[in-house]
Amino acid sequence: MPRRPFRRGSGGAWTGGSGMPPGVGAGGGRAQSPLVGDGGNEEPKAGLSRRIFLAGVASAIGSGLLLRLSRDTSGGERFEAGDILGRGQGQGWSWEEVRAQFDLDPSVVHLAGMLFTSHPRPVREAIERHRRGLDENPADYVLENDTPLRLRAVRAAGRYFGTDPACVALTDSTTMGLSVVYRGLPLREGDEVLSTTHDHYSTWANLDAAVEGRGARVRRIPLYDEAPRASADEMVERIAEAIGPRTRVVALTWVHSDTGVKLPLRSISARVAELNGLRDPRDRILVCVDGVHGFGVEDVEMADLGCDFFAAGCHKWLHGPRGTGAVYSARPEDWQGMTPLIPPFGVKNMPGLYFSPGGFHAFEHRWALAEAFEFHASIGKAQIQERIHALAFQIKEGLVTMPRVRLHTPRDEQLSAGIVAFDVEGIPARAVVERLRREGIVLSVAPYGRRCVRATPTIVNTPEEIERVLRALHPLGRG
Repeated sequence: MPRRPFRRGSGGAWTGGSGMPPGVGAGGGRAQSPLVGDGGNEEPKAGLSRRIFLAGVASAIGSGLLLRLSRDTSGGERFEAGDILGRGQGQGWSWEEVRAQFDLDPSVVHLAGMLFTSHPRPVREAIERHRRGLDENPADYVLENDTPLRLRAVRAAGRYFGTDPACVALTDSTTMGLSVVYRGLPLREGDEVLSTTHDHYSTWANLDAAVEGRGARVRRIPLYDEAPRASADEMVERIAEAIGPRTRVVALTWVHSDTGVKLPLRSISARVAELNGLRDPRDRILVCVDGVHGFGVEDVEMADLGCDFFAAGCHKWLHGPRGTGAVYSARPEDWQGMTPLIPPFGVKNMPGLYFSPGGFHAFEHRWALAEAFEFHASIGKAQIQERIHALAFQIKEGLVTMPRVRLHTPRDEQLSAGIVAFDVEGIPARAVVERLRREGIVLSVAPYGRRCVRATPTIVNTPEEIERVLRALHPLGRG
């Protein structure tokens, strides 16, 4: 039986293939899903008991920091801090005090944050607050809080990335987000999806599944021959030259996780927009992006990138709750014509939430997502980008002095973000990682493509830790 996409009805409401509005059953009554609500109040309802309410308020006030970068009179970097509820400014906070928000083992240098992250205190305490509520009275806590807390999450996500919250879908990971986008696309027979040879296998698998049985096809091209010498102009031109009359989607990865190459997305999207100007609107090319390894690093908003759909996990560079992610569309109406991957438990007038996969999730984690966006944004996106880029640059400049090390990530920060990928001549990547782990340094190995060593600094790291890593690598890299 053919899939029937969800669409806008004549009155502007989002409807399913049956023509019924979201949350309405075939008999015309309101479906009894515990997760469907009308929205409105975005404040969580903790009111199960006075104890939980007071504990939640105390936790929120005690945990949060509004961290704004400033300069103190000594020239050092400081933060102006209030509480996470925005109730005013407090004393200064340094990067060391930001690090203190994480319960990381201080004896270990943590340079694998691109895989999985530690929760900062505001996120930890929000999770625990919701966990207590669920443990005390699970059904009532879900019924009272799920819709307002999901709305709070997408509003925080929208503010962080400069989008309408109606554009935001919530997922559990980048992989789920890519599935929501690629398997929901209204591809037709003969359509082509243009992708690259550098993407993660989550993109490849989702694209192959998306075209199967529809008469569409996927074509993959290389954007560069050697990662260290990748050129922005060359990448843009290779994509433009590969676009054909049947190309309907350009599927890209913002930062390649095996090499650390960062694509010039704004320039690519601008070139695609030029080509779209020559097309019938029904044949417009969509630019869809796996953005996880730039999200939480780069000081940009959705409009700066120019893409149509953007998927990212939130439990990496953003330091969000584990098992959370988001999909952004450029406009709320971009969800029109898409097919939900999993039956959704939607919220009225919020297309992104309506296309969020339904079912029961790890609610205490999803509901704490707003705290992650608020914590990260309060530090300052520009300050975070500067910090991570500086630490990555320090690693790269140290590695290039070692004759046996081959750096795969471009040294140009316009073409790189927080991933630094490299090999040591004659030593397998896994052996390098295991050697450094014995010295209390955690790196990772790329699981696909070029299986090299990856060092990925985040806001929890310090220049002193980077020097420790370079000293540990020196005997291997010098030979």
